[in-house]
Order: sequence, then structure tokens, then C-alpha cells
Amino acid sequence: MTAISDRRLKAAIGFIFVTAVLDIVAMGIIIPVLPQLIEDFVGSNAQAGVINGVFVALWAGMQFVASPIIGSLSDQYGRRPVILLSCAGLAIDYVLMAVAPNLWWLAVGRIVAGVTSSSFTTIYAYMADVTPVEGRANAYGLIGAAFSGGFVLGPVIGGFLGEISPRAPFWAAALMSGIAFLYGLIILPESLAVEKRMKFSWRRANPVGAMVLLGRHPELTGLAGVTFLLHFAHHVFSAVFVLYAQYRYGWGPREGGLLPVSYTHLTLPT
Repeated sequence: MTAISDRRLKAAIGFIFVTAVLDIVAMGIIIPVLPQLIEDFVGSNAQAGVINGVFVALWAGMQFVASPIIGSLSDQYGRRPVILLSCAGLAIDYVLMAVAPNLWWLAVGRIVAGVTSSSFTTIYAYMADVTPVEGRANAYGLIGAAFSGGFVLGPVIGGFLGEISPRAPFWAAALMSGIAFLYGLIILPESLAVEKRMKFSWRRANPVGAMVLLGRHPELTGLAGVTFLLHFAHHVFSAVFVLYAQYRYGWGPREGGLLPVSYTHLTLPT
């Protein structure tokens, strides 16, 4: 753990929490409108569902590839530059999608978003750097709460903005990511001491290496399988529900954006 004063440490943890919320809000804010925007381009509800599913796969595939690379880069160059570059990259990417003239530009936007949003691995690493071992479970729980809160807020905000314009949520997401970048530029100190850094290695920075690691630890394989199924079900829901609700019930972005509130309320333990 680097020598960070208590005041700066609290500010840094607050930044990580706020950034985690803003990142997930920015990602969730486009859920109610992206399928509609795709449908506007292709003119077919059914085809829009297929293309939106491809876009989700592109985003997730880039996260699968980029996450270990970004994690290894943060091991060599530090957590701060990686987190800040991620926030700046997301801001630029959402502007790109806001002005995208066709599906190809939207596809490029989803690919870039998959790469830049892979910094969640670095966010957890930052918390591990500045938190004692006995307090890490609590710190990780705090990040998990930030992600959950962002997942609830994002679609709600996106739904109401989507009633104004299907591109308005993208501009809002760009603004939030830009604010996170500027906030971190002022507040966030580096957490990884120079003497603890490791050189970048392709052996560690690739998803195949991660799969090999899982194969060596059977106790992790089951946990990874459950996590895979959980995310698979979640992304199937987000990929098709907005279009289905529009086709079946005539719902607009506002109704689709409000659904995660009731969904989270019903699934989270009280």
C-alpha cells in the first residue's frame, strides 16, 4: 500500500465509488434507446433484435480480450493513468455514438466501449492497493453497491432522456464520463508504488492464460461457471427486452428504462 494521507485516501476511495457509479450509469443510460436507434437504421424490429445482440456480443467480447491487457498495463504503469484514460475514452466513445450516421459507426462505438469499460479490473486493483487485507471484502462490497446503484439509475435516466431524443442519452453518458475524468484528474492519487510494479507480459495479459488459471483451480471453475450463466441471462434480457416490450406492449424508452427499478427491487434481498 502506498503512503497516501488519510484525507487523500478518503477522497480517492470516494472518487473510485463515484467513478464506478458514473461508469455503470453511462453504460446503462443507453439501454432503453440503443435498440430503438438500431431499428431506426434498419427499419425492422426483428432485425434490430439480431443486430443489438451482435452489438452486445461485440462489447462483451472486447471486454473478454481487453480486461487482462488493461489489468497488466495498470501493473506496469500504475492504476491512475489507466483509470483516467478509460474515463476519457468512454467520453469520446459516447460522443462518437451520439453522432453516428450509420450502423457501422455504432458498431465501432460498441467495440471501443468494450475496451474502455474494461477498467473495472483496475478499479478493484486500486481498492486492493489502498485497503488492508481484512478490509478488502468490505471495499469490494462497496464497489458492488456502486455498480448496482448505477445499473438502477442508468436506464431510468436514459428512459426519460430517450423521450426527448434517442441520441440524448449518449450525450448525457459522454458528459458523465467527462466529469469522472476531470474529477479524477484533480482528486485521484496513484495507488501502486513504483517498486511493486511489474513489467507487461503477454503471458498474463491474455484471456487464454486466465482460462488456464481456472483449469488449475477447480474451486474457481464452478464460481466462474455460475458467473458466466448470471451474466449470460442478464445480457439476453438487456439485448431483447426493450424491442420486445415496444412490439408487444407499445412501451417507449421511459417505460423500458423504469423496469430495472422494479427488477432490482424484486431480486435483491431485503
